[in-house]
Amino acid sequence: MSAVFFTLLLSVAVLVVVLTLAALAIWFERRLLGLWQDRYGPNRVGPFGLAQVVADMLKIFTKDDWVPPFADRLVFVIAPVVVVATSLLSFAVVPFAPGVVISDMSLGLLFFIAMSSLGVYSAIFAGWASNNKYALLGSLRASAQVISYEVFLALSVMGVVIMAGSFNLSDIVEAQREIWFVVPQFFGFLLFLLGGTVEAHRLPFDLPLAETELVAGYHTEYSGLKFGLFYVGEYLGMLLVSAVAVTLFLGGWLGPWLPPLVWFFLKVLLLMALFVLLRAALPRPRYDQLMALGWKLMLPLALVNLLVTGVLVVGSGT
Repeated sequence: MSAVFFTLLLSVAVLVVVLTLAALAIWFERRLLGLWQDRYGPNRVGPFGLAQVVADMLKIFTKDDWVPPFADRLVFVIAPVVVVATSLLSFAVVPFAPGVVISDMSLGLLFFIAMSSLGVYSAIFAGWASNNKYALLGSLRASAQVISYEVFLALSVMGVVIMAGSFNLSDIVEAQREIWFVVPQFFGFLLFLLGGTVEAHRLPFDLPLAETELVAGYHTEYSGLKFGLFYVGEYLGMLLVSAVAVTLFLGGWLGPWLPPLVWFFLKVLLLMALFVLLRAALPRPRYDQLMALGWKLMLPLALVNLLVTGVLVVGSGT
């Protein structure tokens, strides 16, 4: 019973921490964007503008939660829940520190890939149920984008699996005590970050939303609480990709002097800053350019990286 109680307690703690960090990520992104674009970020509501996030959440969650009369009501309501649920479930296999993981399953990496694949159903449900042509186009973009980049995302981490000899995320972290995998798997790291950015629909790869083309993409018809879930889901996705990238390539909780948990979150913070910098610095590409980037560049690079890693590991006899 003690093990069950510890797992339940850890699950609640992870849920609270992850949702709190997702909310703080909104403030973090706005402050960094303000700094890098030479303008003010949130600085009026609360100390350093921290209460701005609370004000925004209260505003979103108290607005009219309207369902269009022409929409498929049941699917329309389920769609935003899917993106939050799949993101939160993925955190179950992320090891934050030694022994601090909800489910230390042997196929943890495959579970993460599966959950990220299921997240696209949120966009598909929302676009189809909205009965709106802009929403439908956004969901079609999202499905093609995620299905394509899921291939490259999975291939980019296979080099790590070969070197660690395991799909277990805790084992992968322990295998990096000699050297972080970002060094021998640098191209895999870049491919994973690029694929993760596309999967999370983060700028500059937010083509399924594309306000200048599709109004707001698949969540055009959403408002109130349901729109708020989509909004939080985006930041949960950014946090999840950062956490998994840290686990796979940056040594997870490993580091000198500081406690393991502190090291883990410092590395996650660094990657989240990189996501914000991409948004601040890069323009949105055309959709055909995005797909060409995946199939013409990322796929060959991922296959070459996998081939070279396999040859080196077999050649070294490890």
